[in-house]
Amino acid sequence: MPLTSLDHLPGAVRAYLDARARDDRPAAAECFTPSAVVVDDGSTYRGHEAIRRWLSRSSTEYTYTTTLMTAVRHDRTHCNVTQRLEGDFPGGVADLDFAFTLDGAGITELVIGPL
Repeated sequence: MPLTSLDHLPGAVRAYLDARARDDRPAAAECFTPSAVVVDDGSTYRGHEAIRRWLSRSSTEYTYTTTLMTAVRHDRTHCNVTQRLEGDFPGGVADLDFAFTLDGAGITELVIGPL
């Protein structure tokens, strides 16, 4: 059952979402493993340096707010978070799914896409 709390999610996912909400890009980047992959908006970012650049670009390109819609933990290595973004980007509102894959060290993959 989807929940609208983050308490049941792995620590790395909670830390990433918290860091993004505070616009703390270095803290968000540290939630990923060194060989992690992020897929967002048709592009793939591999490794810490590419993920840092993605975080910097995605944090400054538009102004927006996020609202947690659902948070589902499938097992110890997979979870999905759905957020509604509202801001000054084309269309103004978007519901996005954040699909996380983790290992014991952090986030190994994050795939972001529309619902």
